[in-house]
Amino acid sequence: MVLKRYPAEEHGKADHGWLKSLFHFSFADYHNPERMQFGALRVVNDDLVTAGGGFDMHPHRNMEIISYVVDGELTHGDSLGNRNTIGRGEIQYMSAGSGVLHSEYNNGKETLRFVQIWIMPQQNGLSPRYGEQRFLWAERENRLLHLAAPQGGGAPVEIGADANLYAATLQAGKGIELPIGKARQAYLLLLEGKIEVNGIALKARDALESTAEDVTIRSNEDAHFLLIEMAKA
Repeated sequence: MVLKRYPAEEHGKADHGWLKSLFHFSFADYHNPERMQFGALRVVNDDLVTAGGGFDMHPHRNMEIISYVVDGELTHGDSLGNRNTIGRGEIQYMSAGSGVLHSEYNNGKETLRFVQIWIMPQQNGLSPRYGEQRFLWAERENRLLHLAAPQGGGAPVEIGADANLYAATLQAGKGIELPIGKARQAYLLLLEGKIEVNGIALKARDALESTAEDVTIRSNEDAHFLLIEMAKA
């Protein structure tokens, strides 16, 4: 059983003016051989995009990609003909499969903050798929809101990987428990606020890995986090 904290200061960084990113795992020009992936979790990027900024059409293949908006608006377009905008607490999902092109823009007036998550699929070469899901904010208050799961896993978004994505907000003094079996592991990203996980203190943008160890999450102040639970590597 292992718990390991990753402070925000140790994440990879990029600053392109219109885009400021924190990389939890090796990505683009940031390469850390000790931070290549965690199980099937390959990418967690915490991005800030200025108004009017964005990523032009670019290709993806054989990856399950989920974007979660923390603040602002994210507009997605792709070669499948989809074009949609989501806001705070909402997600977009794209199974890149055999290949797809997509773009992401901040067409709003405020800075966009979103987290993009890449999970390696259980099967390559499938037909690309896209979807988005909107949730009431109250659905995640002081409890885990199940955003995405494998097919039949009970979440509104179904992905082609043995992984589950949750979001939660905790009021100060509240707590949540998450059992993690011996064959499972979890990655937690604290988006806002301060929490303790099994007594380990985390501040905004810190992360924590749990391998085969149940976790108790308690808030020291109002907090907001994402949690990815998956098969143990």
